[in-house]
Amino acid sequence: MSATHPPSPADMPVAIGDVLAGKYQVERVLGVGGMGVVVAARHMQLEQKVALKFLLPQAMQSSEAVERFKREARSAVRLRSEHVAKVIDVGELATGAPYMVMEFLEGADLSEVVRATGAISIEEAVAFVLQACEAIAEAHALGIIHRDLKPQNLFVTRRVDGKPLVKVLDFGISKTIDTQSGMALTRTSSIMGSPLYMSPEQMRSSKSVDQRSDIWALGVILYELLTGRVPFEAEAIPELCLKVVQDPVVPPKALRVEVPDALSAVVCQCLAKSPADRFANVAHLAAALEPFTIAGRGSAERIAATLKVPSHPPLVSSSDVLVASPKSGTGGTSWGSTQAVLARKKRTPLLLGGVAVAALAVVGFTVVALGGKKPTTTAAQPETPQTASAPAATIAPTVAPSVTSAATTETTAPTQPTTTGATTPRATATPKTQIKPTPTPSSGSGSKPAPTLTAPPKTFGE
Repeated sequence: MSATHPPSPADMPVAIGDVLAGKYQVERVLGVGGMGVVVAARHMQLEQKVALKFLLPQAMQSSEAVERFKREARSAVRLRSEHVAKVIDVGELATGAPYMVMEFLEGADLSEVVRATGAISIEEAVAFVLQACEAIAEAHALGIIHRDLKPQNLFVTRRVDGKPLVKVLDFGISKTIDTQSGMALTRTSSIMGSPLYMSPEQMRSSKSVDQRSDIWALGVILYELLTGRVPFEAEAIPELCLKVVQDPVVPPKALRVEVPDALSAVVCQCLAKSPADRFANVAHLAAALEPFTIAGRGSAERIAATLKVPSHPPLVSSSDVLVASPKSGTGGTSWGSTQAVLARKKRTPLLLGGVAVAALAVVGFTVVALGGKKPTTTAAQPETPQTASAPAATIAPTVAPSVTSAATTETTAPTQPTTTGATTPRATATPKTQIKPTPTPSSGSGSKPAPTLTAPPKTFGE
């Protein structure tokens, strides 16, 4: 909602200073949209800030709008995730107009973040979408399809420790699936949602969508966070609908070079025209996204547990993130600065083939050098007859599996050659050769400061 065009006092369902239900005193308007208005209020007994949401008088003329408003409250109150804006109470005005009491949030929605900064860092973008996935996973587990996911409905506030916390808002046009019969509990087939973020099937009919339509919207949101623009743009809705249904998506990698190829592919899979070609559920999407963020680690496992599906290993090889390189002017936190941290928990030694070849070459050189020389002996040892050739050298390097971590690669030296035979010849003319392991750059501490929101702070609903 926007607070730039507040409704006139005559259009307001309540006035500043009104007390609702004997305890909520209205203080100021936070925001207004086409259908409703949100005001800040104070619980007089608890001295607690809350947000009150009302329908505007003109919206009250539509029975469908009233039902959507009530559905939002019913849907939100069923969800216990920290990533869903909490509904505390509901009530009715003397006029019969419904209202809901929600937790008061301070921060900014993602549309304002993008408007203020353009594309944000890859780390932030993926972490924000993963948090939204946690809320949507719980909704999907309860048979609730959001159908109106967009940056304006993802509100970024902060936890007590100052880290960003994404809250999903506005389940007003959500659809509930009867898990027993599989039937949709909405009765309309009209287009509902925000066209820029709607899937092709939702543009045809809002009644026929399932959870994969929300996955499309999450893909559009991630695309916009990474590139600063939506994948499909047009001057009119009919033209936009044609593009969404027919035109191929331009990969994010083509618009922002440091986006990893694998992450670009994840976004494009979310935006597949056919629902069957998208991720089957948000658990699979989360598993594909998790390698690209530190802050979001653990989200995929929690989402899988919420949906009661098997925990899925990362669908993207974490070595793929090495294709990303920092580039100025494309967001906040440099993506390259997070590379070293990604591999700290899964670091595996790697013996490069070139090192093994070099070791064999050194041994071969030593064998040739020793072939024509008589071995030296000490007074305490009997002289050993010279053999035609040096004793055979055995080399047993161990080749470890390829590295699966994202940031660093460790190289260890092969085991030194061991010589078998009665005595060990000493070749004084042969220099001692050491194969030193390649040093691994320090990955720093395991923690990273929380991403900083550069958009001006605001309160819920503005």
